[in-house]
Amino acid sequence: MTDAMSRLMEQFRAGKPAALARAVSIVENHRPGFEQILAAVHPTLGRARRIGITGPPGAGKSTLTTRLTRRYRTAGLRVGIVAVDPTSPFTGGALLGDRIRMEEVALDPGVFIRSMATRGSLGGLATATREVCDVLDGFGMDVILLETVGVGQSELDVSRAADTTLVVLVPESGDSIQTLKAGVMEIADVFAVNKADRPGADRLRNDIELMLGLRAGATMQNVPAHHGVDLGSMPDRDALRDAMNPARAARAAAQAEHPEQWTPPVLRVIAAQNEGVDEVLDALDRHVRYLEASGELRARRRARLRERVMEVVEQQLRHRLWRDAGTVAWVDNQLDALEAGTAVPFAVADALRARSAALLTGADYAPLPDISA
Repeated sequence: MTDAMSRLMEQFRAGKPAALARAVSIVENHRPGFEQILAAVHPTLGRARRIGITGPPGAGKSTLTTRLTRRYRTAGLRVGIVAVDPTSPFTGGALLGDRIRMEEVALDPGVFIRSMATRGSLGGLATATREVCDVLDGFGMDVILLETVGVGQSELDVSRAADTTLVVLVPESGDSIQTLKAGVMEIADVFAVNKADRPGADRLRNDIELMLGLRAGATMQNVPAHHGVDLGSMPDRDALRDAMNPARAARAAAQAEHPEQWTPPVLRVIAAQNEGVDEVLDALDRHVRYLEASGELRARRRARLRERVMEVVEQQLRHRLWRDAGTVAWVDNQLDALEAGTAVPFAVADALRARSAALLTGADYAPLPDISA
């Protein structure tokens, strides 16, 4: 390790904000030494709660993120915020506007905000977002709020990067059919219907709860299957009403704290007026308790570690293959045969993999030094 890197890590462990900012920049841009930083913080990962906040553009994610940050700071917790903004496909530039919206907490010494551009990533997050979260975790942040770029129906990276996923919707998010679609509606651990003072907010909330009730499969479960039964004489009339009304059943299940089952609550919020934020905070806390009691927290974090290993392998393989001049030249030599139809891409890929075995498996990277001491 270089002397400069050693000094940086010493300041990082001492809790210096400037060292955190520099470490984040090195990791985000994959500058020399980023692997050493990630190796150093790895043994301490898992202390911070990671909360993903996602939803369509204009749903009020930044405002809600700011309100939650204020609540966590009042409780004495240190908060790291990673806010992702879109990158222009034409210029490559980005207006990191989420940070501007969070100016009321930006100067708090217990808050660290890093704005990131997607840089072409299509999953709602930037390429290095999870790595930056690891650095914040290793620094000692208690809560990490991960705000995605405004997403559509299939940008689901946040669910793999966070322990809890909060989906923020607004009355203009669509009709009841949208709530039945797979994708972003299925990753939510908590729903927040923001700007709930607008027309259609209650209908959207009911549509979401109806979707949750239908997907739970409990509809009509406790209703007798025979004709002629006097339903009014059944002893548990509340259970009957819930069974015949999936939305009601979902709302009741979301309010119950069960150690082995979680039904996402659907909450009304007006973040700009600071209304409903405490209910969202309570739901996030309840979800953490559920994750810990059910063992799901450990399962999610182990899955995240597995995916991280797979990502590193893919990055290394791409780096070794497509930065090797001989490999690129060999592929160029196959273009004539591919163009003429005498070769197919699958056969060329098989041949490329066979001839590149030594390149892909060769230990041309020195082991990382131990800098955890």
